[in-house]
Amino acid sequence: MSKKIGLIVGRENTFPQPFIDSVNARGRADGITAELATLGGAGELQIPEYSVIVDRISHEVPYYRAHMKSAALLGTAVINDPFWWNADEKFFECTLARKLGVAVPRTVVLPNKDYIPDIDQQRSLRNLRFPLDWEALVSYTGLPAVLKPNTGGGWKDVFIVGSLEELLRAYDSTGQKTMILQEFIDWQDYVRCICIAREHIMPIRYNPKAPFHERYVTHRPVEGRLRERAIADARTLVDALGYDMDTVEFAVRDDTLYAIDFLNPAPDFDNFSIKEDNFRWVLDRMTDLVLAYAKGQKKPPWRGQYRWWRYVKD
Repeated sequence: MSKKIGLIVGRENTFPQPFIDSVNARGRADGITAELATLGGAGELQIPEYSVIVDRISHEVPYYRAHMKSAALLGTAVINDPFWWNADEKFFECTLARKLGVAVPRTVVLPNKDYIPDIDQQRSLRNLRFPLDWEALVSYTGLPAVLKPNTGGGWKDVFIVGSLEELLRAYDSTGQKTMILQEFIDWQDYVRCICIAREHIMPIRYNPKAPFHERYVTHRPVEGRLRERAIADARTLVDALGYDMDTVEFAVRDDTLYAIDFLNPAPDFDNFSIKEDNFRWVLDRMTDLVLAYAKGQKKPPWRGQYRWWRYVKD
């Protein structure tokens, strides 16, 4: 019986077709094909068309997320887990990292600056401490500090603030976003790990200050103890979170690796940014992963883990 692997993507151009070609070339003998998935208007018990779906855009297209959850319940192996990804947030991840023994910057989560019109300031927010003790917050994180959204990525709406006055100005511009305030790590080195299947980790030097297409620094490989520690900590995080594709960033200061950003479950796979050798590495391991799921050789980390699974009959 033939099986199909679907890919849903946004604007990225260099990963989709090579990935589809790779799966088709290697899966043909087992009756496995890959294509850009076509989704729309599915019924609640419609048999899924795809055995596996690689989801790289549902964070920006909410309909896809709703479809992914239903397809997963009906047997599709979705990469990444659409239930957990919907709930995952950076502040939770910082708490989790601490409990796992992975260093993270000192972090606090802040109440929203603004709310939807139906929120009544006197009654709806009666449990909210007001005013905030901003002096105590910055005494914990230190200054400078980083103000950034609790969800999202791509370095959007990120502020580096050097004083309480700068923090308050930045915070006042954040609207209805939930923000976190985080210790600024004045790093001496920076490593970004591409993580596939919760076991394959590729540490690459990274410069978040450089233009986007120049951030991966491939001429200075990550070696020795730094490489070993980055791989170990990245694997710990993605295994705990259950992400089959992710990137984990570490800022290195005084021989400590601080996990800065590890909520990237639709990571950058474009060859012009991650560079060609790393691109081939990603293609090979992503192809291995989806073929293993399609053949039933592996099960997604979330399969059977949610309470409702015990009531679902195959």
